[in-house]
Amino acid sequence: MGQFALASVLMCGYETLSCGMPTRPRKTPADVNANAVRVARIAIGEVETPRPKNPAAVALGKLGASKGGKARAAALSAKERSEIARKAAEKRWGDK
Repeated sequence: MGQFALASVLMCGYETLSCGMPTRPRKTPADVNANAVRVARIAIGEVETPRPKNPAAVALGKLGASKGGKARAAALSAKERSEIARKAAEKRWGDK
């Protein structure tokens, strides 16, 4: 990739190289030149670095996540769990 790719990155933004809608969000560009532009923008203060996550909030989220599935399974009857599993399998394997 040469100067043309770098120019298109500068014109379109560093998230996408094609100026189209991205198929999924990216945290860092896949292209080496685009990543260099991103690093330079962060260095000069043009783009802010992402804020660090609050460790207490992360721990609280993990605590709730570890309880969630078990609590839901305990609240459901065997028939309800079986029905949910049947629907999931049908959705996953139905078209194949």
